[in-house]
Amino acid sequence: MSRIGKQPISIPSGVKVQLHEGIVDLQGPKGKMSVPIPPGIRFELKDNVLHAVRDSDEQAAMHGLARALMANGVHGVSQGFQRDLEIVGVGYRAEVKGKNVVFALGYSHPVEFPIPEGIQVTVEKQTRLSVMGADKARVGQVAANMRALRPPDPYKQKGVRIAGEHLKKKAGKAGAKAGS
Repeated sequence: MSRIGKQPISIPSGVKVQLHEGIVDLQGPKGKMSVPIPPGIRFELKDNVLHAVRDSDEQAAMHGLARALMANGVHGVSQGFQRDLEIVGVGYRAEVKGKNVVFALGYSHPVEFPIPEGIQVTVEKQTRLSVMGADKARVGQVAANMRALRPPDPYKQKGVRIAGEHLKKKAGKAGAKAGS
């Protein structure tokens, strides 16, 4: 039996759940989203608690996955998800202009990053960004795409990094031997 799959999901107040065949629609204060359900898994709603039920043991691999996706959806529409990014480097900064984030990352031109639908980006102090949204996967992917604009350099530690990311600093080039 799946340990994660059999855990109940409590529905907070203000979140509406609509069960359909193969999909669950969630709506809450932070937005709305649809969570696809793998075949053979169904959800039952009793007293504001969702339970994931599988039809047979052949769907055991999808049981925990479906429950985790649903729990992330409920958390996303009620509280939302957030990823923080840090920009390290002299002259490196970011600012929000309309529906774009404009980065100055040491290139010869500013880099414009379009903000996708359902994602909010805020910039504090020009070197700290917050990516927020209801869908955990989209928030993480947008943060990863922003990081990919200038990944952290292992030698100088400059670039865009996820807040709290630990980098392994490499030693620079050793000097040439004298007399050779």
